[in-house]
Amino acid sequence: MGKIIAVTNQKGGVGKTTTSVNLAASLAAAKRRVLLMDLDPQGNAAMGCGVDKDNVAYSSYDVLMDDVPASAAVVVRDELGFSVIPGNADLTAAEVQLMNADRKELRLRDALGQITSQYDYILIDCPPSLNMLTLNAMVAANSLLIPVQCEYYALEGLSALMTTLKNIQNTVNPGLYLEGILRTMFDDRNRLTKDVSEQLLRYFGDQVFRTYIPRNIRLAEAPSHGLPILAYDKSSRGAVAYNALAEEMINNEKK
Repeated sequence: MGKIIAVTNQKGGVGKTTTSVNLAASLAAAKRRVLLMDLDPQGNAAMGCGVDKDNVAYSSYDVLMDDVPASAAVVVRDELGFSVIPGNADLTAAEVQLMNADRKELRLRDALGQITSQYDYILIDCPPSLNMLTLNAMVAANSLLIPVQCEYYALEGLSALMTTLKNIQNTVNPGLYLEGILRTMFDDRNRLTKDVSEQLLRYFGDQVFRTYIPRNIRLAEAPSHGLPILAYDKSSRGAVAYNALAEEMINNEKK
């Protein structure tokens, strides 16, 4: 049975989509069967994989709201080695419609349950807020991967997210756990980066991935070409870092 990981942080601009796309590519390069689901109305994960989010037969909205089987919305990207369920602006309406829907917090879990066995990993790129879309992802997921930029307000936002995690564990998804905290946009020349990193390690210990993602121009350029960094520049520091993250995650599974 595959593992579902929600990539989430209610704070925007911390590298959620970058991590979702590039971790998917690196896990696929490690011979894992991977599906990336874009649950953000901005649809950036889909675009970062070269998928035209506005010209697809079905999107994650249809899976959530129209009872379209998840398998029907899958776009296979053979050249990248993994598959995508694209998201787009339709998801903005889903945020409101889910409030009055039957089994409103369970709809994604029900949908993905039909295809989980076909993959080793399903990564869900969540929107930058704690709304009904994110709640659906957390209820469907086995674990949360939390990208954190090492900056002044990082710990405050992380504290709120950990409270949400505990609330979900105590109610609708008792098996949900923290996959790990990922330090992103890491600049080891910056004193604040080092200070926040040390605080994260002090508070969360082994729950912080040893791998961190550096600031990297090539990593920032790749989405404009509709490619993960591994396909855009496999020798870049960003590609090396995401390969290391995938390896660390796979090794953690074996423990």
